[in-house]
Amino acid sequence: QVQLVESGGGLVQPGGSLRLSCVVSGFTLDDYHIGWFRQASGKQREGVSCISRTDDTAYYSDSVKGRFTISRDKAKNTVYLQMNSLNTDDSAVYYCAADRSSCFVPNFSSWGQGTQVTVSS
Repeated sequence: QVQLVESGGGLVQPGGSLRLSCVVSGFTLDDYHIGWFRQASGKQREGVSCISRTDDTAYYSDSVKGRFTISRDKAKNTVYLQMNSLNTDDSAVYYCAADRSSCFVPNFSSWGQGTQVTVSS
């Protein structure tokens, strides 16, 4: 059974940093592309970043490029999202998701439950 569990969210001041973790089970990171998405209150879900299952290629949305870094530790079955220089626009529920096909499918097949990130002074 494919499962993804996010952690690491919380309250942080503008300019601060957080690292989100996504622990996966029921599959290995060699089998699935892993993406991070976020959904702010009253807004549509948006893709933030994705890491390729084949070669660690990382993709980022323009809104986070240069501030966020995605990485994975295959030994720990964990994907991380390091978020720096956070601003209030980054406040959202962050989800990790997995898909076998690509980082660019319209809908990933498996999702975690989400972790709240709030950026506020």
